[in-house]
Amino acid sequence: MAKSVHDLVLADDDADDCIFFREALEEIPVAVTLTTVKDGVELMELLTNRKEALPDLVFLDLNMPRKTGLECLTEIKANDALKKLPVIIYSTSMDREMVNLLYKKGAHYYIRKPGEFSKLKESIYTALALNIQQDPAQPAKEQFVIKV
Repeated sequence: MAKSVHDLVLADDDADDCIFFREALEEIPVAVTLTTVKDGVELMELLTNRKEALPDLVFLDLNMPRKTGLECLTEIKANDALKKLPVIIYSTSMDREMVNLLYKKGAHYYIRKPGEFSKLKESIYTALALNIQQDPAQPAKEQFVIKV
């Protein structure tokens, strides 16, 4: 049975990006709750100390202070309790080598932060639609980068 409300976490140190992300979520036709953290240390504390169920999906910025997105992804995928958690990389960077590494490390999808609000909504909605399955698997490499 499909969930009626999806629990999301956004790890991003840019306050404006967090605001735009939340505003985009409010305009898409999927019911969600959003928890935001400002760096990788906060994300890992949230995930490892969480008493209730894990979130349905984590949107993870790469360039954060204290602990990078790559470090977080590596820790998540090495932790038996967290490794099935779908992680979507959400970053301004589009370095091909980094994208390939993130795929190898187990990220589910990669979104380059769009400059237009309409494209932001579309990319978030696409990511949610692709991951609102029971136990979503990592896609084929050709579908890893979500392009809108």
